[in-house]
Amino acid sequence: MLFEKNTVLLMTGDSITDFGRKHPVGEGDGLGSGYVNFVNVLLNTKFPMNKIRVLNTGVGGDTVRKLKARWQTDVLDLSPDYLSIKIGANDAWSKDENNKKIVSIEEFEIIYRELIRQAKEKIKNLKKIILITSFLSEADKNDPMMIELLPYIEVTKKIAADTNIMLVDTQPEFDRYFAYGIEPALLAPDRVHPSQVGSMIIAKAFLKVCGVDV
Repeated sequence: MLFEKNTVLLMTGDSITDFGRKHPVGEGDGLGSGYVNFVNVLLNTKFPMNKIRVLNTGVGGDTVRKLKARWQTDVLDLSPDYLSIKIGANDAWSKDENNKKIVSIEEFEIIYRELIRQAKEKIKNLKKIILITSFLSEADKNDPMMIELLPYIEVTKKIAADTNIMLVDTQPEFDRYFAYGIEPALLAPDRVHPSQVGSMIIAKAFLKVCGVDV
């Protein structure tokens, strides 16, 4: 299990991470109602003696470009022992008035790699980075939104492999439930923002990768 006594785990990203958290930094009862809160509850229920601090600096609507703009204050300055990042959905789906992607797949990869490089170089006590892929609660792999998202998922996986970073691949976790005949809307009513069940799926997938049996 990664999270030793007095560990600080910072989780950042887009609306799936934000989920109504308090600002400027969510902690305790200010973590929001999404997967970050479930990670905190599960960790501190299972390991109360470790006094693990979970922080949330997710911001709804963030692309990797927007994450870069607040990287210093919302990540580097907080100096976590462990850093989790979930970004990519808004990069995949946000378009300008000419229906052109606001963040190309090339820019996404360049910025994401730069943020990881900065974290590794500037957070002296940083032990691990964990990347969480984006997902769509959709069983049809030919769905237009899925087709747009898949390259960003693949780039996230590639970055994790290239930089020897831990990876939580969430799409297969959702797909596993579809195989049981679960309706996608039960896991995320709008296919993007998870229900409580969907958030728990993400939290349990995250903890499993981190060596926590829940």
